[in-house]
Amino acid sequence: MQRNNKRFRGLAALIALMLVFTVASGCAKKTDTAKTDEAASAGKPTDVIVTYKDGGKITRGEFDTFLNINKFFNPQFAQFATDPAFQQDMMKQLVTFRVLASRADDKAKAEGDKKAKEQMDTINMYFGAQQGGLEEKLKAANITTQDVESFVKQSMYAVSSAESKVTDLQVKDAYDKKLAANSHLYDIATVRHILVVTNDPATGKETRSKEEALARAKEVQDKLNKGGDFDALAKEYSDDPGSRDKGGKYENEEISQWDPAFGKAAAELPLNTISDPVESSFGYHIMKVEARSSKSFDDVKGSIRSELAETQIYDFFEKELPGLIETNKLPKPEEKKPDAAPGGSAPASPAPAGK
Repeated sequence: MQRNNKRFRGLAALIALMLVFTVASGCAKKTDTAKTDEAASAGKPTDVIVTYKDGGKITRGEFDTFLNINKFFNPQFAQFATDPAFQQDMMKQLVTFRVLASRADDKAKAEGDKKAKEQMDTINMYFGAQQGGLEEKLKAANITTQDVESFVKQSMYAVSSAESKVTDLQVKDAYDKKLAANSHLYDIATVRHILVVTNDPATGKETRSKEEALARAKEVQDKLNKGGDFDALAKEYSDDPGSRDKGGKYENEEISQWDPAFGKAAAELPLNTISDPVESSFGYHIMKVEARSSKSFDDVKGSIRSELAETQIYDFFEKELPGLIETNKLPKPEEKKPDAAPGGSAPASPAPAGK
């Protein structure tokens, strides 16, 4: 069964970081991290295109490298590479990582080093398993291993620094609020189900009426109640490609990731019983919950701290960044040309172009 998307970890976390934090930048003194950027950009254009408070600067070579790294992890970014609005976002992201990395204390840097090593191990394993390996892909992207390592370390310093500023009380308060809003948020379940859909998931075209789907689901329920084999019936009846060949089973999954109706049933059904048909946005499910437990505060406090750190970084981008950039030679997004008003005069306040 398809699930609601949530933030992912590992290599995906690094990609998510770049997508979520089109954030940004500001005042920083020159640090080892900044020097690493300069070294990584050796032999590349050195004209300064952006300056920010406390002597910070970005050269054309450093910006091009950062842009190439983002395109390396997110190939879809290539189509926006020349878009001034996108370039401005990338510039702000680069400065943010530099600034926040420069603010990391020794403890945050030690944690950042640990995270950076884990990320690089994941990157090497992921791309190393692909045709041509990591080196070939880096060459095609016009970046080096040193460029990526510098980017990852700087990013992890920034994140670790933000996380270090989140207090234990803030984490506990956020945990309590989340549970108050959804008591099953941290529940985990092992569920078997057989899904009968009304519409083809790929095309959206109706494959059977709701009445037909419900009747088919009840047929499955009856066979299971009479001792039918769940594995065999899932292969025969289920329209869920993600679990059909595994006996309809999802093991130790977070309930909150599922369709709300399916998740509610997973949280409330008696264990090891065959359910009545459960209607979700996908169709009708016959379910059996085999196990259920809840993550403790200790299990989730790390992820909550990361979420709160993300909020801090975004707040930095929104509130502090605008006053930190001193010069910016990158192209600016164009404004819409005002429509001619009667008599040839233009409107007094043309609206800026939307992206």
